[in-house]
Amino acid sequence: MSSEIVRIAAKGDGVTADGQHIPFAVPGDVMASDGTLTNGPHHVDPPCRHFPQCGGCQLQHADEAALRRFVTDRVAHAAEGQGVTVGELLPTHLSPPRTRRRATLHGLKAGKSAVLGFREGGSHRIVDMRECHILEPALFALVAPLRALIADWAGKAPVDVALTLTDGGVDCAIKGLEMDGLGPTEALLDFAKDNALSRLSIDDGYGGQTVWEPEGVTVTLGGVPVGFPAGAFLQPTPDGEAALTQDAKSFLQGHGIVADLFSGLGTFAFALGGKVLAVEAARDAYLACKAAAASHRREVHALHRDLFRNPLQPEELNRFGAVLLDPPRAGAREQVQAIANSDLARVAYVSCNPSSWARDAKMLTQAGFRLEKLRPVGQFRWSTHVELTSLFVR
Repeated sequence: MSSEIVRIAAKGDGVTADGQHIPFAVPGDVMASDGTLTNGPHHVDPPCRHFPQCGGCQLQHADEAALRRFVTDRVAHAAEGQGVTVGELLPTHLSPPRTRRRATLHGLKAGKSAVLGFREGGSHRIVDMRECHILEPALFALVAPLRALIADWAGKAPVDVALTLTDGGVDCAIKGLEMDGLGPTEALLDFAKDNALSRLSIDDGYGGQTVWEPEGVTVTLGGVPVGFPAGAFLQPTPDGEAALTQDAKSFLQGHGIVADLFSGLGTFAFALGGKVLAVEAARDAYLACKAAAASHRREVHALHRDLFRNPLQPEELNRFGAVLLDPPRAGAREQVQAIANSDLARVAYVSCNPSSWARDAKMLTQAGFRLEKLRPVGQFRWSTHVELTSLFVR
């Protein structure tokens, strides 16, 4: 007896109606009784030669419709699982190929050469990257030069390379290179110049040290160039950032002063316009937001505060017309509880984890909020990592 695949599970396996999990299957595929999988209309040939070994992608065998459905279902089912009713499910946003502007690659010296790329799923083994369909071309262009640099100067220890595309070029942070003597220093400077890096930082075990930064590194957020501290958070794709900020604006503009909680560099604070309190625990990000707001005369007031240890209390929240939340993956249980106990009537919640978001959403609905709008967002194309925007109104 054959079984049809009806959905994709959270970790990427296809699932039959009777609950069997089938690796590399998508809805419409059929599993025969002998274990043979017959591809259906939504099963496509993966575009990258490294799939499925490379852990950077899990769903390259799914067509656009199946991928969209997976992202949508992950978010909608998370709400459903917590008993949260969705008012309007907005169209799902998917980032196109080759738009990822930040990534961490892993390298290792191998004889006189080196390997560099993402790790295999569930393994420390590195897939030597020869093509990539998710990285922005400016990042992928650095793979070959970085491989040569690692081959020349790395020791036996693994090397980690964090790449972020900024306004002035790629910010590159390398951990694990051996930096003794003049030779490697000159090689690093030549590498930075030849590849027009905006910044090159090296971590030899004692924290990152900048060795090349010809001009201040910035990222433009809401039309404002903001200083970009090494290792700071940036939305993974420009189109994804635009989708998130556009929803935030449509949800909150015209509703008074906004408190932007877990604000980072000010991704949402600068995009919203008007008066915004931007609250952030990371000191470097807080200072960058504060400086950018002052130099460009934006009505963004930055506040340095750890919202996990010291969330804004109900009496503080009552001063605002609305709140925006964009917490880390763990969610914001204590801060959401304070919001639930306040007089606030409008909350925009952006999340990179549907599970923790749904837990917090349940808390809000139990306090009298209703989930008016919900948009699934797939910035990490072909990945099982899913994000969302949401609007709660009381």
